[in-house]
Amino acid sequence: MNTPQKHEVAVLIGRFQPFHNGHAMLLAKALETAPQVVVLLGSAFSARNAKNPFSWEERAAMIACTLDEAQRARVAFLPMRDCYDDARWAEQAGDLVRGLAGEGARVALIGHVKDASSQYLNRFPDWTFIAVPQQGDIDASALRAIWYESEDPRVADALLAPLMPAAALHYLQGWALLPHFARLREEHLAVEESKRVWGEGPFITVDALVRASDQILLIRRGRAPGKGQWALPGGFLDGRERVLQGAIRELREETGFALLDATLEEALVGTAVFDHPDRSSRGRTITHAHFFDLKNARPPQVAGADDAAEARWVPVAELAAMEGELFEDHFNILNHFLGLTR
Repeated sequence: MNTPQKHEVAVLIGRFQPFHNGHAMLLAKALETAPQVVVLLGSAFSARNAKNPFSWEERAAMIACTLDEAQRARVAFLPMRDCYDDARWAEQAGDLVRGLAGEGARVALIGHVKDASSQYLNRFPDWTFIAVPQQGDIDASALRAIWYESEDPRVADALLAPLMPAAALHYLQGWALLPHFARLREEHLAVEESKRVWGEGPFITVDALVRASDQILLIRRGRAPGKGQWALPGGFLDGRERVLQGAIRELREETGFALLDATLEEALVGTAVFDHPDRSSRGRTITHAHFFDLKNARPPQVAGADDAAEARWVPVAELAAMEGELFEDHFNILNHFLGLTR
């Protein structure tokens, strides 16, 4: 008589940007633990940036190419949205796994306790946590730095080869020929130079979400990081400013917004602090977002200025489809105030 496996499903959660030998060890343990494996791919719907260069579909393909045919048949890849709220994030992960495996499935969570960023592993009391030892001193951030900063691709390949499955490295080599790579390399170098000059924070920023006649004011960023992406008007707080003053100043500087301060202060209907440690590639950046609702007023004329290449009013109904075009966590800020993903 065959003894049934203790677990029906093994779950692996990560960004895998890129997939390296440490990740491969976790996936091997998941395949050993249960007949079905679910890989939850974080940062799935965000705009590409130097920290998250690959779409979730590309990461699924990168990981799948390291598996044989029988293993691929046992692995399902599911995308996860970054929501920067631990409880909501864990609820999303649980819903995804239950949707695939069914209610009451015996689930094992495979992971490695690295540092404070691994606290998410404690969010699933109904799942059995199986810890896997660290596979050498491998870090995805260091791998990306080699990939972006090496002047000679052959040198980068030689350095990455011992740290990644061969098939994943071949995927990386091919992907670097696509147009995205040059832009993201430029962004990575700009962010590293900014950190060299200004440090890694913490920094305080301010953002302005302005609604008028069911339209939202967005700017298109004119420089790295996030060059060409849509964002809320905003920027760094000046030394002697209150956060509300800073939000109004940045709104004016980037869009030419002409309404009086008193009008905006009266229209302020909500504020929120967004302080997730990973919300910005520039370092620890804590932003104070201000929601100004001008109700049915006609949207004032605007034009991109300062750091903004363009300013535009966008109907609220179109924002959900723009998730992959928005800078850093600005879709999450919009979602917080407007409920775009309900």
